[in-house]
Amino acid sequence: MADAAASTRGPAWDPRSAEVQADQIKAYDALRRRCPVAHSDYLHASLLRHADVVRVLHDPAAFSSQVSSHLNVPNGMDPPQHTAYRRLIEPYFGAQALAAFEPECRRIVRGMIDALPDRAEVEWMDFARDCAMRMLCAFMGWPDTLHEPLRDWVRKNHAATLAQDRATMADIAFEFDAHIRTQLALRRADGLGGADVTTRLARERINGQPLQDVEIVSIVRNWTVGELSTMAACVGILAGYLAVHPALLASLRADPAGLPAAIDEILRMDAPLIANRRVVRQPVEIGGTLFAPGDRLSLMWASANRDEAVFGDPDEFRPGRDPSLNLLYGAGIHVCPGAPLARLQLRIVMEALLERVKRLEPMPGKAPVRALYPTGGYSSLALRLERT
Repeated sequence: MADAAASTRGPAWDPRSAEVQADQIKAYDALRRRCPVAHSDYLHASLLRHADVVRVLHDPAAFSSQVSSHLNVPNGMDPPQHTAYRRLIEPYFGAQALAAFEPECRRIVRGMIDALPDRAEVEWMDFARDCAMRMLCAFMGWPDTLHEPLRDWVRKNHAATLAQDRATMADIAFEFDAHIRTQLALRRADGLGGADVTTRLARERINGQPLQDVEIVSIVRNWTVGELSTMAACVGILAGYLAVHPALLASLRADPAGLPAAIDEILRMDAPLIANRRVVRQPVEIGGTLFAPGDRLSLMWASANRDEAVFGDPDEFRPGRDPSLNLLYGAGIHVCPGAPLARLQLRIVMEALLERVKRLEPMPGKAPVRALYPTGGYSSLALRLERT
């Protein structure tokens, strides 16, 4: 099978090249139009078409999520192990939990937007990263003293991931785990009597047994590591799009009920998260390439969600599309459990922006700088806003 696979491989490409990193979305569009599957030593076999990505997402028997030797709860698990953990964590993102969190989230966001300078340059990505950090810590029940250590951690983790520096990545993961273990230890010292998310996790049981610290750390890492980067990317992408589409900003201010669909559509066009991984479990053919058990795949969200075969012109803003086609939060059994929280946070950020900002425009002479893998959006976005 390996020889057959090699004979039908798609084109090789370098996702770390300067050309790709300068504008990942543009690069993936060009690659998708050339082939359904591309190959690299960095992202292995990259699936670029919507149909192929959806096929993998809905077939966990053929495509495993156990892509790492490290415990990854529940993202890196397959059924039936995945099922029990998924059932445990979903209530944390249920309607009741989010209704309780919404007032505090709204208070944080409004205060941050009110603190921005009027009619002056704003580095929006600084705002976006800080906003993601503050919302996350508030949701988890973590103190403000963690903001700067976590902000520094995100920077180091991003650089190590791009470089694929395994030793540094391991050290950075250990550093993050230490922050979580410290928060757990503080709560246990207080008798686990609190109602915050971290304390509740420390009281959880699965299959009749208390969750082990390694399991709690893995759950929290999944919620927070992705949240910090992707939420910041989302806030940047949304503001960047509205800044160059003032008519849409005015339309949404007049009818904020259209915000949820508009947010999802903008993030379909410009992915906040580039890719996700799977491992092949049985011989299979995808896009003319034969794969053997053990072969690794990258599901390219940033390409699949712009596939012309599904969306026509991928840059056409059309919020009335069938929402089930949008892979912003994935699909299948691993669809993002935190999607309701992310949608709440993004809606609150955009509502506060529409309420408090009359004009939003790119800063003259300051071109946006696109983000580097594994995140999408921008690393720098200079905007000027005018208050209502």
